Amino acid sequence: MVGIEWFAGNWAVIWVLVAVVFGIIEAVTMGLTTIWFCGGAVVAALVAMIGAPLGVQFALFFIVSIVLLYFTRPLAQKKLNIAVEKTNSDALIGHIGFVTVQIDAFSTGQVKIQGKEWTAVSLDRALTIEENTKVVVRSIEGVKLVVEPSADGQQ
Repeated sequence: MVGIEWFAGNWAVIWVLVAVVFGIIEAVTMGLTTIWFCGGAVVAALVAMIGAPLGVQFALFFIVSIVLLYFTRPLAQKKLNIAVEKTNSDALIGHIGFVTVQIDAFSTGQVKIQGKEWTAVSLDRALTIEENTKVVVRSIEGVKLVVEPSADGQQ
């Protein structure tokens, strides 16, 4: 049977266990935080195997963990972020459409752009835009296009 004394003299095994614990915590939380400490523990285990002093092991554990956390976490979050639903609606900004239902002042109307009808508001909220007016999409607010009359105006 293995006693506590055996573990105290085998820091490489302890570091591997620490890495496994951090790996399990990461698998449960998926917060992209503890995985980097898992990497630090693996490095500490490697230097423990070659006989480095305990202080060096702890120093490398913290240094490697913090460096991994600081430099690679933002990259991993960007690549793995599936919570953000991307749409192509932003591609409509700058495109030309036509008012199909008059956009009244401080109200909404309808604009047809790329063959689809969209609810739209005027960039200048006090402006009324008549039906069949050519408009340019300036931004998107929620599900509404924010438009203004194009330079050449009517169809």
